[in-house]
Amino acid sequence: MSLAKYTVLLSSFKMASATFVSRILGLVREQVMAAIFGASGFTDAYLVAFRIPNILRDLFAEGSFSPAFVPIFIEERIKDPARARSLLWSLFVLLFFLTGTLSLLIMYFAPELTGLFAPTFVEMPEKYELTVVLIRIMAPFLVLVSLAALFMGALNSLKIFFMPSIAPAFFNVIMILAILFFPPLFQARGLPPILSLGVGVILGGFLQMIVQFPLLIRKGYGPKGPIQPISKLTSRIIKRIGIGTVGMAATQINVLVTTILATGTVVGAVSWLSYAFRLFQFPVGVFGVSIAGSNLVHFSDNWTAGKKEEAIDLLQGSYILCLLVLCPAMALLLGLSSPTVHLIFERGLFNFEDTQMTAMALDFYLVGLPFYGLYKVFVPIFYTLNKPKTPVVISVISILLNILFCILTVPHYGFKVLALGTSLSMLVNSILQATFLKKELGLSLSFFFNLTVLKILFASVVAFTCCYYLGDNFFIFSENFFLKVIKFCLLGLAGALTYLILLLILGEYPRIKKILK
Repeated sequence: MSLAKYTVLLSSFKMASATFVSRILGLVREQVMAAIFGASGFTDAYLVAFRIPNILRDLFAEGSFSPAFVPIFIEERIKDPARARSLLWSLFVLLFFLTGTLSLLIMYFAPELTGLFAPTFVEMPEKYELTVVLIRIMAPFLVLVSLAALFMGALNSLKIFFMPSIAPAFFNVIMILAILFFPPLFQARGLPPILSLGVGVILGGFLQMIVQFPLLIRKGYGPKGPIQPISKLTSRIIKRIGIGTVGMAATQINVLVTTILATGTVVGAVSWLSYAFRLFQFPVGVFGVSIAGSNLVHFSDNWTAGKKEEAIDLLQGSYILCLLVLCPAMALLLGLSSPTVHLIFERGLFNFEDTQMTAMALDFYLVGLPFYGLYKVFVPIFYTLNKPKTPVVISVISILLNILFCILTVPHYGFKVLALGTSLSMLVNSILQATFLKKELGLSLSFFFNLTVLKILFASVVAFTCCYYLGDNFFIFSENFFLKVIKFCLLGLAGALTYLILLLILGEYPRIKKILK
């Protein structure tokens, strides 16, 4: 294994291990929320309200920001660390002003946003008013998470991956505590207990940002030097972010369309889709985002230094690694979707019907899991190549196809096809991005579709069949909880071993050995 590929793997492992902890805590947060609030109208109100700053976070702070900021920050760091430090804090001031202004606008237009995101809520005054209040409480979250993303991008550029990746875990811890302890306090004052989630979001966002600050100071990137919020460099980054926001919009606009259409189906649909999407995001967050994040830093380093062959080699390694991990993750979760939802969420007000509906949505989301991971890997590459407009065109195409698909199918097939529309959109998006990268980098078709990819797909299909058959015959929902957990782990292990053994038989031992090493 080349040193460059090993470096990407090591960085990916650091990010993945930290993200794994954060995602586990995220699942615990969802478990606690499901147990206490269930899939109720109150939960729907919170999820719709949180969707607004959350979409902006994913589009801007955690979507287009890093690809726009990291390559330029690396360029400045190589030239002069002092200039890089000045750029960091100039952006801090500019981001604080821009996101602060946007948060105030969200607060002011909260009623209109509620009508846009959840049109049917207008007919339910209590639900509508609660959503408006929650939007106003959580609007400043955008400021906090944007600054956290700035710190994360700077630390990643300095080859520090663990702390920025584990910072969201602090957000989840605060949310869990807020869900457990705040509702009685609100209820005692005659306020809806669901408001405790809004307060938890703000406190958690602040902690996620502030825990990264000491490490920046320790590395010599504290707030020093001239602060120029408006400069050629900051304007260049903001312009890239503006273009990239559309480029990164595919998934989030799909989620927005899903939310709007889901509110017009049945009570609980928004919650079922949200819980399913959280589970879907677990493997993407642990593996896809980690691989994409480390690939961006190392690809930019090599490309900027003129080592284009090494950069392309890194891209292929990240592409194969993404499929190697996310294809079996898709297979195992598809085979065990109902047991997964049952064990994680079914308690308290979250009942068996909620489990079945959530599992159904999860199945359709999972179809697009590998493509979502590849989307995360491909998009930042266009920024390093100074081609940020390409993902914009691709995203517009995929978004329009998804909207058309959802509008045509939801009246006939219900809320579940909304998840399928998101998956099909990501399939189209990743295929088109691969096509453009093939042209830009002069790649052959075998770069993307080769014997190794076929082996991964075949082994994943067999692993799915194994999990589905064993789960259908041996997992009993009415058994003791701990016995179900043991069976679930054994079923997952059986599927994973099936996948690995098949890859070994098919001659992929050297590649697996390198990954494990």
